[in-house]
Parts: sequence; C-alpha cells; structure tokens
Amino acid sequence: MRRARFALAWLAASCLAGLLAGGTARAESFTETKWPFLIDQWGLGNAYQCKAAECGVDVTLYLRAKVGFCNCTTGIAEDEEIDRVGDLGLLGWQSRARALGAPVTVGWMKGRARAFVVEGRDRRERHALTVAVSNKCDAVVATVVADQPISSDIERSAIEFLGSRPILRWAAANTGL
Repeated sequence: MRRARFALAWLAASCLAGLLAGGTARAESFTETKWPFLIDQWGLGNAYQCKAAECGVDVTLYLRAKVGFCNCTTGIAEDEEIDRVGDLGLLGWQSRARALGAPVTVGWMKGRARAFVVEGRDRRERHALTVAVSNKCDAVVATVVADQPISSDIERSAIEFLGSRPILRWAAANTGL
C-alpha cells in the first residue's frame, strides 16, 4: 500500500513538473484550425495550432503553397529567398531577423528556416519562424508564430509536423506540377 501511494505521489509530481515546464512539443500536437487572413494572390492557406499545454506556449503554424514563386535552379538556398517567399507580411508591417537561417529538409524538399521578430499592426511583437522549402519551381512556406521566442523544441516539432504524411501529401498535390 505504501509503495502504491509513493508511486502515485511520484506520478502526480512528475505530471505537475511537466505542466510547470510547459509541456513538450510533438509533431502530433498540431491540430487544424481556421485560416484567419483575407484571401490574397496566394489564396487561402492552412492553419494549425499547438496549445500551451503541449508546446509550452500557444503556437500557430500557417502553411501555403506558392506555385511558380521559387528559383527553379537553386530552390530556397539563401536567406534572401526566405525573405522573398515568406509570409511575415500577414502578421505585421515590420520584421527583423533574429539570426541567419539554417538549411532544412522536409520530406524530399530542401530549403531554409529563419527566426524573426515581427511588429504587428497593433504594435505588439510576435516571434516567428519561417520555413521555406521547394518542390521544383514551387515553394511551400510555413510560418510558425508565438508570443515568445520559438524554442528549438517547437522548431523541431514544427518541422516534423511539416514532414508528416498528411502534410507531404498536401505539398505533393499542391506543388511540383
């Protein structure tokens, strides 16, 4: 009986510690939600959320295909290409890079990821990670947004989510034609 109480207390303490630490982001933590932006030249996109209980902070991932908007020879190979194809303009009127970008691979697609701080139209700062990869002459652009800097754990889970079977099927159906 004593062991059972100790085990139960240990389990409760572990769960509480996990909640206080803010959870651990996983690719399966992202669930689809409504696209909140007006339609533009790229059409509507897809939106996904990861709640603070699972990601530590509320995170939203916006995803769009940009057909014919990628360098057919080099794809997304430099930070300037991320800046050109990214969707930070949806979030606000001014952005600044936090660091240089880094190469990423999502399924068969290669590109780059880069962290930004975006000042919204309401003057509130948001943190964003742009992930841009190419499929032939088309770009797949994901914008990961949170009120706090994007942690390496959230970045990893977002890229894993982009590499999930449903998202790769979507990318194949919407790009590279």
